[in-house]
Amino acid sequence: MDTKDQSVWLKYTEAERAAVDSLARGYIDFLSTCKTERESVTEAVRLAQAAGYRDLSDVIARRAALQPGDKVYAVNMKKALVLFHIGTAPIEEGMNILGAHIDTCRLDVKQNPLYEDGGLAYFDTHYYGGIKKYQWVTIPLALHGVVVKKDGTVVEITIGEKESDPVFCVTDLLIHLSQEQLEKKANKVIEGEKLDILIGSVPLKKEDKESVKDGILALLKDRYGIAEEDFQSAELTLVPAGRARELGFDRSLVLGYGQDDRVCSYTALCSMLETARPRRTACTLLVDKEEIGSVGATGMQSRFFENMVAEVLAACGQDSTLALRRTLAHSKMLSSDVSSAYDGLYADAFEKKNVAYLGRGMVFNKFTGARGKSGSSDASAEYLGELRRMMDEAGVSYQLAELGRVDLGGGGTIAYIMANYGMNVIDNGVAVMSMHAPWEVTSKADIYEMKKGYDAFLRT
Repeated sequence: MDTKDQSVWLKYTEAERAAVDSLARGYIDFLSTCKTERESVTEAVRLAQAAGYRDLSDVIARRAALQPGDKVYAVNMKKALVLFHIGTAPIEEGMNILGAHIDTCRLDVKQNPLYEDGGLAYFDTHYYGGIKKYQWVTIPLALHGVVVKKDGTVVEITIGEKESDPVFCVTDLLIHLSQEQLEKKANKVIEGEKLDILIGSVPLKKEDKESVKDGILALLKDRYGIAEEDFQSAELTLVPAGRARELGFDRSLVLGYGQDDRVCSYTALCSMLETARPRRTACTLLVDKEEIGSVGATGMQSRFFENMVAEVLAACGQDSTLALRRTLAHSKMLSSDVSSAYDGLYADAFEKKNVAYLGRGMVFNKFTGARGKSGSSDASAEYLGELRRMMDEAGVSYQLAELGRVDLGGGGTIAYIMANYGMNVIDNGVAVMSMHAPWEVTSKADIYEMKKGYDAFLRT
């Protein structure tokens, strides 16, 4: 039911409140341990295998047939994942698809990053996604990622998440010398090239001008077997250090890094793994690169998803281009991405009748885009009517919203890419406050309602 004007907390029984907290605990753990695409995929595969999913590549290698009830997954370059639960209806009738992204805004370490200045060692970075750069200074950061040596050895690195770990940070100019800095526009207060990471200060016992840098290299060589040139084939990123937390005296909110869009990824994954005996084939897609346009081999614009659907069709005995086109065109999708939450401190940025509110249920965005709906897929009224009926029958609280005031801004998702196949697609997720900041805010109740909505969508 549309709950624009009331908090969904008012409808919960004690048992439902316990279920809300239980889901939130699992979500907080996921947020806290899965801060990169690789980590998210690794954890999702672990959970999928425990739920009986098989690697699609094994099915293909054995030329095995897929039957209704079979569950398979496929991984794309360790950064994207798709899961299929074969339904009882012919797959050519279409699938019910949940699609979310697992990349988040961050600071990526450059390929030639290490330098010394003023007796301090730094990593040079390049920010990823749309951020307010000034938000990333003077907060504790953790280093996550992999270093791949020339011989193919992969060194996994996570530093800054344990209480005993060191952390890293971007420094800022002291207030006493900031008169000129504070006169700059917000997008210029901290320049992109100033987002460099302080990583050490102890020199080796010699007089070389880069003795601190050499000291860092010596530590990296001793602890990880990494040489300076190995950074050229590394994927290292700086993210906010520490666990996600409950927020508020009443613990009703979640404060954490990367909730756009891991809040949708986690709940979609949970629903997928719990779905039993679907009529239409259920599918969940977790992709990379949405924050920079869904480009590249692991983004939604790649052919990975289409290729995997073709492989599933072949294993179901429908190996034809026509069957693939029909399957995609007949599919229905929730493009699972977040919406902006109303914030009374910045009320002028929103149109109150058409904005999402924390604690009022999952969110449907008929369209996103910017200005005159540019870049939006704009779902049909018929599809939205079908979803409203579905959610009402399942007792799911939901709200209809837009992403901010007209002409002020906007945003994009993977919806328009999937809509190119001719399938019904709509943007759907939860409201997020402080979106794209190092720490974002969501409501536990909204997360719970979204999970209920995904359950209804996959089983209908």
